[in-house]
Amino acid sequence: MTQRQLEITRVFDAPRDRVWRAWTQPAAMARWLHPHGLRTPEESVLVDLRVGGCFRFSMVDEAGTSHSSGGEYLEVREPGLLRCTWGAPDEPVAEIEVRLTKIAGGRTEMVFRLRGHVEDTGQVDSVWTGWREAIAELDREMGGAHG
Repeated sequence: MTQRQLEITRVFDAPRDRVWRAWTQPAAMARWLHPHGLRTPEESVLVDLRVGGCFRFSMVDEAGTSHSSGGEYLEVREPGLLRCTWGAPDEPVAEIEVRLTKIAGGRTEMVFRLRGHVEDTGQVDSVWTGWREAIAELDREMGGAHG
């Protein structure tokens, strides 16, 4: 399996600190960290925000089935850079990098990169689709985005 990459860039009408909190605080993460049609219960979100610390969360589908995910933080530079592993708990298959850049008008540019050995079928329930939909949920959480 070859290493693949997904990159998504967004400009949010929100300050960088607010976007940072969306990626690092359990209550905020629960509101958007899932594809459409799933939900992330706040009590399922665990964050130990330090290099070597982990994060865990569970997404619940309409049938009530829980899908666990998480990873380990590799780099934490508040409020501009997060780098972590990602995948099923204790089985990371990819690396995520989130770069947040302050831009004019109190806005924030976010560049999200997912790199790894992820099988992606391109189907509705694929990894790429799931992350695109989760970022769309983050768009809504931040009050809309551009890009």
